[in-house]
Amino acid sequence: MARTGHGPLAGIRVVELAGIGPGPFAAMLLADLGADVVRVDRPGGAGLGIDPAYDITNRNKRSVLVDLKAEVGAGRVLDLAERADILIEGYRPGVAERLGVGPDACLARNPKLVYGRMTGWGQDGPLAQRAGHDVAYLALTGTLSMIGKPDEPPVVPANLVGDYAGGSLYLVVGVLAALQHARTPGGAGQVVDAAIVDGAAHLASMIHGMLAAGSWQDRRGANLLDGGCPFYGTYATSDGGHMAVGPLEGQFYAEFIGLLGLADAFPDRWELARWDELRAAVTERFATRTRAEWTETFEGTDACVAPVLSLREAPHHPHLAARSTFVEHSGITQPAPAPRFSATPVSLRSGPARPGADTDAVAADWDVPGLRPTSHD
Repeated sequence: MARTGHGPLAGIRVVELAGIGPGPFAAMLLADLGADVVRVDRPGGAGLGIDPAYDITNRNKRSVLVDLKAEVGAGRVLDLAERADILIEGYRPGVAERLGVGPDACLARNPKLVYGRMTGWGQDGPLAQRAGHDVAYLALTGTLSMIGKPDEPPVVPANLVGDYAGGSLYLVVGVLAALQHARTPGGAGQVVDAAIVDGAAHLASMIHGMLAAGSWQDRRGANLLDGGCPFYGTYATSDGGHMAVGPLEGQFYAEFIGLLGLADAFPDRWELARWDELRAAVTERFATRTRAEWTETFEGTDACVAPVLSLREAPHHPHLAARSTFVEHSGITQPAPAPRFSATPVSLRSGPARPGADTDAVAADWDVPGLRPTSHD
């Protein structure tokens, strides 16, 4: 099969108005898939920014500096939008409009443009103008209430479930779907309103179905997939490590319980009255050996057991190493672009873009000479 370009989005132009959190990650994913992503950085950088040399959410991108508060700032962004397929911004509702780069202004210059808006609360509703972060968005959707032990406060899952899963990934799906529509006969550009509250709620669709059917209890740590089940969770080993356990199906459970030496005592995984007893027995067994010893015990089996690895350990696991799930680039070990494509392979082409470093190249490639700074800026 022919292998072409640098990913399936090669030739797609994306403007990213610099922000924090889910917007940059969404733009990174588009860049990883081959899009030409130009990040419009502001002089002085964004709040909560890390050292640009280590911010891998800016890999595979190029950066230009534009002061949107300057007289010529909005015009330069509109020049880019005129030549782009997608624009992404993550301001509070109304801010882009006040800066002169809102949807109406951009679509007037480029009717085929897909204008992606990334927020926590969405573009409307009582909380639309309220400040917020990942944990608050998860809290209101009910998603946070499911995570953690029943007798302890809910556990914050880093910013993975809200910002990235409920935010970035829904924005990417949205702008690509809208781009497909814009490119159909008679299609036009449009605004994509990606709100973390919407995405985080949508992620729990299966759970809501189970809740309606009576097969999910609306309380933490009492269900099959939230730690309430003794054969779906994590257990401590003798050396302070942990093993992840998930043999939900009967044949996998039988293999799991057999390797633990508990098959005779707990042959029926659905004997709910003995779940506490089963959990105690499994806990006791795992505490007798190290993580490495248990890893060896379950190696090559279908017992659905794996060691819980740290961020620094994960890249060295034989399976992930064989697949090159992690790569090293610009001196940083990092996740490789995903997913994978047979005809249009993706790649890590460049390290984190430095603010403003690509202004001249973008000005030439996109034919926007006004991007180059002048003495009148």
